[in-house]
Parts: sequence; C-alpha cells; structure tokens
Amino acid sequence: MEYQNNDQNRINDLISKLGNDDGFVREDARSGLISVGKEAIPALTIALKSKSQRIRWEAAKTLGAIADPAAIPNLIEALQDEVFDIRWLAAEALIAIGKESIEPLLRAVINQSNESFLSEGAHHVITYIMPSISITDELTEILKPLKSALDRGSPRAMGAAAAEAALAKLKQLKKKQKK
Repeated sequence: MEYQNNDQNRINDLISKLGNDDGFVREDARSGLISVGKEAIPALTIALKSKSQRIRWEAAKTLGAIADPAAIPNLIEALQDEVFDIRWLAAEALIAIGKESIEPLLRAVINQSNESFLSEGAHHVITYIMPSISITDELTEILKPLKSALDRGSPRAMGAAAAEAALAKLKQLKKKQKK
C-alpha cells in the first residue's frame, strides 16, 4: 500500500510541476508522467480541467504522448476548451489513440451537435485517422460522409445526422466481424 502512495505522491508532484514558469521543469514533469503511463491518466484528466491554461495544455500534450483509450472521454471534452491550442492537442491525442476514439467521438457529435468547437475537433480527428485505416477498410467508407458533413460550411445538424448514420453502420460492421 505504501508503494502505491509513493507512486501517487510522485504523480501529484509531477502534475504540480506542469504549471511551473520554467519550460524545462514542465518538460521534465511531462516526461516523468509519460514514463508513469496509464497510472497518471486520472490525475492528468483532472489537470485537463484546471483553471490554468498552461496546466491544461501540458495535460493534453502528456495524454497525447501516453495515448491510452482511458483518456478518450476527457479528451473529447477538451475538444470544447476555449483555447485553440488545447483543443488541437486534445484532437492530436485522440488521433494518437486511433480507432478506439471513433465511436465515443461519434456519440459526442450526436449528443452535442450545437458545439462548433467539437465539430471542428471531430473533423480534424476523422481527417487524420482515416489515412491510417487500411484503404480497403469498410470503416473508411463509413467515415467519409461524416467527414464531409463536418466540413466548415455544413450546418452542424448535418454533422449530428452523419455521425448517427456512421455509428449505426459501425455497429453493423462490428456485428458482421464477430460472426
């Protein structure tokens, strides 16, 4: 039990250093949290909601380097941050996580269709995940209409409808693959 407390104390210490004025201190803290890995995710997701822009930025960057699916819900929430750089890092983290990000992202687009930052972030994620999927992969075909619907000129309601259609097709694809 004491071992776990020491780990948690180390994580908390590293998290507190993410707000330091010295960039080298922040970089060392980020590296330390990356080496801790998955165990640092709960503390990083709390930091992702900090009032400090710097801490949110560092947390998003660190979560992107860890690239663990456990952070997906919080990263999707960060796609709505008021600061563009944090939204960008959250999107990049979802891209680093890969395919596992797609279904929760579709659900978010459906449930929060009036959120333009979310639509922009989802577009970015879908755009950069698609090339990493095999060209013959059915998932690419499922995502193409969503990508088009999330383009800047499209009404947001189109994005929600396209996300709903993509989610339904994704469920069908999963059933087909299980057989």
